[in-house]
Amino acid sequence: MSTLTLDTPGSPDTTAGERLPRLRHELRAIHALVHRDMLRLACQRAHTALMLLQPVLYLFILGGGMAALIPNATLGVGYQTYLFPGMLMMTVQTPAIMVGIRLITDRQSGYLRELLMAPVSRSTLLLGSCLGGTLVATVQGAVILALSGAVGLPYDPVLLLTLLGGMLLASFTITALALALAVGLRRPETFHTLLGVVMMPLLFLSGGFFPLENMPGWAHSLAAVNPIAYGVDLLRRSIGLRVPGQEAVGGIAYGGWQPPLLLEAGLLLAGGALALWWATRRFSRPE
Repeated sequence: MSTLTLDTPGSPDTTAGERLPRLRHELRAIHALVHRDMLRLACQRAHTALMLLQPVLYLFILGGGMAALIPNATLGVGYQTYLFPGMLMMTVQTPAIMVGIRLITDRQSGYLRELLMAPVSRSTLLLGSCLGGTLVATVQGAVILALSGAVGLPYDPVLLLTLLGGMLLASFTITALALALAVGLRRPETFHTLLGVVMMPLLFLSGGFFPLENMPGWAHSLAAVNPIAYGVDLLRRSIGLRVPGQEAVGGIAYGGWQPPLLLEAGLLLAGGALALWWATRRFSRPE
């Protein structure tokens, strides 16, 4: 005599069966948010072009002017070549920060409330926004990366892929930090003011424009906790590994000791992961 067995709601089989559809919903939500950011990038061509104009002007106007004043022996390379990693970081910084601004404006417009009604977790929505911003920033950085030959760098596929990976990592960290700052704010004006006070000094203290070793001692301490400085140093040292005579000058150092390249990448990734974890905890609280 056969016996019909029914799975109770709390049985392991039922729980395992529910996990797959839920995971599918979470992944679809992430894909939708990333797709939304990519569509915005494709539609706002004029806005994207204006954002890319600033690093190009810095690279060829400021870089070209300073190259005539600073001899190559001072930096080991031409100033435009030295400036190039900093301009890559400037390029990915702006779209990564825009993710935080959109989070605040979406909250004001009511769009965020509609998103929160979706049958997915809040942390998934924040992760999707972070990944979308990371991808957009990396795509824009790749446009400036195509100008590497104009500053004396070879179009070496390994070098280009390494720099692209470094920009991807830096974009993730900056996007996560922007979300961590924006998640507790209600007014975009406050976020803009905070960025004006924090982000530009961090860019100047990153070693993107001049070697960190030429800066005061207190600036070295700030560079040691500056994610943009780690991104610039990661890109510049990656160039030095692939191109002879392009060794990095005046990068991050702890008391005269320069950390290995993989350690810098790991610290940058850990900083971004920690910022995203903290942001998801704040975002998961009921409003």
